Amino acid sequence: MIDTNALQKYSLFGGVLPEQIERIKPLFGYARYDADETPMREGDPNDKIYFIIGGRISVSKRGIVIAELGEGETFGEMELIDIMPSIATITALEPLEVVTISNRALYEISKIDTKAFALMVMNLARDLSRRLRRMDELACRE
Repeated sequence: MIDTNALQKYSLFGGVLPEQIERIKPLFGYARYDADETPMREGDPNDKIYFIIGGRISVSKRGIVIAELGEGETFGEMELIDIMPSIATITALEPLEVVTISNRALYEISKIDTKAFALMVMNLARDLSRRLRRMDELACRE
């Protein structure tokens, strides 16, 4: 069961009311992975954003670990909105539970609740903008 209150802590749902989440929640996916499983491989197609609701992952690029993420964090945002292959490999460091939203589900959300959809897309754009800003700052330090 996907907990609506737990989802509200993710930035993608900022401003989205609990009743709106309840209405669109049937479109969400849920998956479990064992330690060392890879929900996403660099170069493979992906059309989902993943919300980590339990466990930890490593993010690697060309075999080099570049980050670790845990509960309350997300991955797969870029692949949700563009149609490019995954830019990194995601490996479960321990048993992992995720909620997912596919780009098809996002399209369906736009038909079911346009206000929730608009908020989610704006929140997604803000998250990606923050990441881009951080990368720009890191690149300028080098």
